[in-house]
Amino acid sequence: MIQTVVKRDGRIVGYNEEKIKAAIRKAMLQTELGEDDSLIEKIADRIGITGNEQMTVEEIQDRVELELMNSPRKEVAKKYIAYRDQRSIARQAKTRDIFLQIIEAKSNDITRENANMNAESPAGMMMKFASESTKPFVDDYLLSPEAREAVNGNYLHIHDKDYYPTKSLTCVQHPLDKILKYGFVAGHGESRPAKRIETASIISCISMETAQNEMHGGQAIPAFDFYLAPFVRSSYIEEVKTIEDFTGLDLAHLYQAPIDDYLKKDLEGLSGDERYKQHAINRTVGRVHQAMEAFIHNMNTIHSRGGNQVVFSSINYGTDTSAEGRCIIREVLNSTYEGVGNGATAIFPIQIWKKKRGVSYLPEDRNYDLYQLACKVTARRFFPNFVNLDASFNQHEKWRADDPERYRYEVATMGCRTRVFENRFGEKTSIGRGNLSFTTLNIVRLAIECMEIQDKEERIVIFFKKLDQLLEVAAHQLCDRYDFQKTALAKQFPLLMSRLWLGAENLDRDDTVESVINQGTLGIGFIGLAECLIALIGKHHGESEEAQELGLKIVSFMRSRANSFSERYGHNFSVLATPAEGLSGKFTAKDKKKFGVIPGITDKEYYTNSNHVPVYYHCSPRHKAKIEAPYHEMTRGGHIFYVEIDGDATHNPEAIANIVDLMDKYDIGYCSVNHNRNRCMDCGYEDAQASLDTCPRCGGHSIDKLQRITGYLVGTTERWNKAKLAELNDRVVHK
Repeated sequence: MIQTVVKRDGRIVGYNEEKIKAAIRKAMLQTELGEDDSLIEKIADRIGITGNEQMTVEEIQDRVELELMNSPRKEVAKKYIAYRDQRSIARQAKTRDIFLQIIEAKSNDITRENANMNAESPAGMMMKFASESTKPFVDDYLLSPEAREAVNGNYLHIHDKDYYPTKSLTCVQHPLDKILKYGFVAGHGESRPAKRIETASIISCISMETAQNEMHGGQAIPAFDFYLAPFVRSSYIEEVKTIEDFTGLDLAHLYQAPIDDYLKKDLEGLSGDERYKQHAINRTVGRVHQAMEAFIHNMNTIHSRGGNQVVFSSINYGTDTSAEGRCIIREVLNSTYEGVGNGATAIFPIQIWKKKRGVSYLPEDRNYDLYQLACKVTARRFFPNFVNLDASFNQHEKWRADDPERYRYEVATMGCRTRVFENRFGEKTSIGRGNLSFTTLNIVRLAIECMEIQDKEERIVIFFKKLDQLLEVAAHQLCDRYDFQKTALAKQFPLLMSRLWLGAENLDRDDTVESVINQGTLGIGFIGLAECLIALIGKHHGESEEAQELGLKIVSFMRSRANSFSERYGHNFSVLATPAEGLSGKFTAKDKKKFGVIPGITDKEYYTNSNHVPVYYHCSPRHKAKIEAPYHEMTRGGHIFYVEIDGDATHNPEAIANIVDLMDKYDIGYCSVNHNRNRCMDCGYEDAQASLDTCPRCGGHSIDKLQRITGYLVGTTERWNKAKLAELNDRVVHK
């Protein structure tokens, strides 16, 4: 007798003979004689009684076919067989349609899910085929029934689900000093330790490119200036030795001569050691500039993974006050300002200035001049962004201004917004750590489901109950994925688990990564706080103090539950202000289909990113900062504050500094600034006109606006999905 049934997705469910009866009845209704209840009952009973205790769906359907063929109603058997074939075709049709869209290079949300990838190239198409094939496998075999139901119900989104079976982790902050000092072996390639600035620059690129092939998220360098500084001095010494070779003099006393700053100066009027030293400095600055230029160029042209996709790379810098560190900072900023190729703005790496009082922010600070240069570069090139080391939640008790390795205690971020710093299970640092995986909650849907409750207090109480239940599902799902990830072997990630991840040096090739990956974070993200609040009380947090109070209560509740999950499960759970790109329209489209167009909620193509004030809401930068700032302390998995400014910012770096001042005043963790920047797609010409139809350099008409999509830039909006394009069109200037 049949007791249980193995479904096509691997789930085991109880046997239900009513499904057999319904299928036979549908086949009979397509024949002239119609249905025969007694025969239906007879066949269903016989199958149920004579079958094995557990059978697959296909085995049961085969038995139904056999019974019908042996019955007086053989014509029903033919209809039933045709019905099975149609169901099989229907199950395959969705995959077929998706594949055809990829093959035909159609511009839609499938091929434009990631604006950094060219899904029209052969490699990009192959990557999309793999991605779309893998996701159903994850749904069917790797997710719990609760998680699968939450995903199908549009309550939950599992990021990078196509990479789930690979056991890969999301991202990591590279301890580049290890790579530069010891070199590395990854796969077939081997890198020796660096000796000069040019080599250090190249190895920095290779490290991020190689790790990108082992992970599904971004790569970052947490202290770019500190790590590369030693190679400025070694390159200077090389230049002094070249002078020795040329002159026959012994200038060894100049090798470690004090240098306050590496600045190019005219040699006229200089003589003796002073002249030799300045000549070596001039040559060194030129080499550092070329090395930084090459670094930026490589990060915009070296493809990793498939799809002509460059590395999602970020570099943090700004707090090395040594002459050598300042040289690295100055020349990476100068190279960024000049642009790449024909003077185009570099898309990667995302650059992040570390703002620190006493170091790199105030007029009396050693690196204040470089901070001013950073603001000038941002005004033209969008980067660097700014991370606030003075924010109350970004400080470290071990940080000391006189510590040559103080960078170990400075928070660093991924350019998109991911933040890793606190650590329940090891050293508090950003270095050698990253996010393991993250999942985003659709809090808008929960709020929509509560809208029919008339009593406001009851409506909010029910919302929090729903939110609590969904948080439990998300936490379970993230733990399940962690349990799957931890079974990976170190040799599957030859660079990550030998040189990069904190504690990985203790692993042998055949060890699992379980003992070290708990240093990373499990992120619980959210999207659409603004629409959620409108659904609950009629206004968003940018326009109502009551809504702001409720918004803070919602995110605070999520933070509290994340802390409790950390204790319960023994992991680093964090709340993430989700950087929604592909997700920006997915939740909305399904909710609109279910609930219709609801003003202020589902009447757009997108939900507002995380805790942001809606992009269409007119307000000042100060008001936006005041509203969004409190959420940064709660979202320690990552956050960003951005401001849209009007006009040509190129000659107005003070406008950038004013935004950074808001960070300092309101305890904001991380910010970026958007402004006008046109780019000719034919020759790369850029300017900041309000509108540009014809390129003044080449006469071309293919003009695109350079824009941020979440936290990074995209060279052309042609690769944006329709939801992000809709959001872009709705953005207003903050003034």
